[in-house]
Amino acid sequence: MCDQHKFVFEFDKAFNHQLIEKFEASPAHTLSEDVAPPKTGVYALYWKGRLVYAGKALKTTLKGRLADHARKIRRRQRIELQEVTCRFLEIEGSWFVRAAEDALITHYSPAWNLSGFGGHDPGSGRPGIRPRKWDQDFPLRPDYLGPKRVRRLPPKR
Repeated sequence: MCDQHKFVFEFDKAFNHQLIEKFEASPAHTLSEDVAPPKTGVYALYWKGRLVYAGKALKTTLKGRLADHARKIRRRQRIELQEVTCRFLEIEGSWFVRAAEDALITHYSPAWNLSGFGGHDPGSGRPGIRPRKWDQDFPLRPDYLGPKRVRRLPPKR
């Protein structure tokens, strides 16, 4: 008997195909702090028309995550916020959000996903830690002071 009569539904291929189709049909918006709703889902950032970053909003919201990115870009050199657009899809369910992010990254291979753009790097700025590529390509603006760090002294005994 030949294998040509066997059918195995490939859920991941069907999901990925539908997701990419829906994503590409969604409208692009200029990135801003209030561009998206307070919902979970996936998004992509485009710089000068090229998809450069794909991410998810799962433990936060699309609104919060895209606002974080807008603030990050606003305080950088060699890039202007008005050059950046975004697309997003609201998705419910943690498995579906994670699968959708993976589908976007696999399909588009965005350059900034491996550059350190989206990470919340707790080691950033410590001695011996090399600056991430994104930080080298887009250094902080000289007029940006950044968060104030307060050194805590141990309590007196």
